Amino acid sequence: MTEHAAEIPIRLLIADDHPVVRDGLSSMFASAPGFEVLGEAADGATAVRLAQELRPDVILMDLRMPGMDGLSAITELTRLGVTSRVLVLTTYDTDAHVLPAIEAGATGYLLKDSPREDLLRGARAAAKGESVLSPSVAALLMNRVRTPAPQLLSRRELEVLELVAAGNTNREVAARLFITEATVKSHLLNIYTKLGVGDRAAAVTEAFNQGLLVPRKRE
Repeated sequence: MTEHAAEIPIRLLIADDHPVVRDGLSSMFASAPGFEVLGEAADGATAVRLAQELRPDVILMDLRMPGMDGLSAITELTRLGVTSRVLVLTTYDTDAHVLPAIEAGATGYLLKDSPREDLLRGARAAAKGESVLSPSVAALLMNRVRTPAPQLLSRRELEVLELVAAGNTNREVAARLFITEATVKSHLLNIYTKLGVGDRAAAVTEAFNQGLLVPRKRE
């Protein structure tokens, strides 16, 4: 029984909106010993549906896809209790992409320009539930741990922006922080200047893009 178990291949689902990338990954893994490609998806919604149907061991997930993106797909897979491991495979290695993906439930995060052997090794490790990080992503996370709060905005400005991002009005922010509305407006003007934006919606968007704000997990 043990001998047969060792021969069971790692079953993969590949999710990427570029056909050339999907074909390349499928060919690479199909030709490598110990892997079986079960299916491909061009968007997050299809990836979620196929993951439920096929129950792959590992899903190679791109982040930027039309409709439901990779991050939303990872979040949905976690919510549905799908046990497949998700290995993010993308071209983006910034705070704004890495941290939300890992918080949403991704097992690993590799860049598309990683060497072939690193991708194969990463998929094998992900199948075992081991964390897999490309060197640049690992360095980014280490720096993030050492300096958890970016210094672009002051602590009070971050508090104001977090409350604004949660949908609070200036009056509600003032009440929550025990400051005046005028002070809230002053903080917002400083935030706009520092982030190079002109309104609260743009400030929130830019703060997420820069990793100053991180999406919170839904309870």
